[in-house]
Amino acid sequence: MTDSVPGADAATPLSTTPAPAAPQADAPVAQPRSGRPRRGGRARKSADAAAPAQAPQRRAQRPVPPALEKLAELYPQLFGATFLPLKRGIFQDLLAAHPEAFEREALKAALGIHTRSTRYLQCVAAGLQRHDLQGQPVEPMAPEHVHHALLETYRRRQGRGPDDLAAKLRARIVRNFEASGLTREEYAERVRTRDEAANALLDEAFAELAERSARDEALLRAFEASGQSLEAFADMYGMDPRTVTRTLAGARQRRAVAAPGV
Repeated sequence: MTDSVPGADAATPLSTTPAPAAPQADAPVAQPRSGRPRRGGRARKSADAAAPAQAPQRRAQRPVPPALEKLAELYPQLFGATFLPLKRGIFQDLLAAHPEAFEREALKAALGIHTRSTRYLQCVAAGLQRHDLQGQPVEPMAPEHVHHALLETYRRRQGRGPDDLAAKLRARIVRNFEASGLTREEYAERVRTRDEAANALLDEAFAELAERSARDEALLRAFEASGQSLEAFADMYGMDPRTVTRTLAGARQRRAVAAPGV
């Protein structure tokens, strides 16, 4: 995502409208009445049987713009086999580094295609840092950019397989929120859009987080009241000590955030 490329960081509405039903097959052709077959019927049938089935047409791939090919040649660590999020102002950096290699509008269009690609959005959704032309991380990705990349990659994948990706999406939204260090109000203010489906997913993610936090807080209180060692407490509840350790640490952290200075 680049701040100089129009639409690179814009949120894409999350469509949850189901795909239209497949059209009904044409009604079968009425069969001729019993009796002698019509003249030429066998010949037509044989010809139809011999005709090869037409293969489904493939969508023609768009040609790669020359400017994008040049970027992959100059910076394979950013535009090659592996994509990395780009720093803000990368457009100006490229023009300054290669004033003769790129025409301004062609470079802008190439960066727009690159930053809207699914592969690029996936690396943004992973929460990777932004990188400069040398491939060095220079700044963290804003939580709202990670959030919108998560929504867009989900939108592009939904309906393509049997798996329900909504639960995984909500879990990743929760992780992004927790990593942001923001309050729920601050996070929601950054990521909410006019897309009601996307906003509903955010609310569902927050609700799941609230339920999990309540369970973890209850476990922490039970541990504090038990007076037992962590291993003995985990054994009493039939839990893995490592799971109990992580759960208690998370509950203590959320408690400290909720009551700073206490």
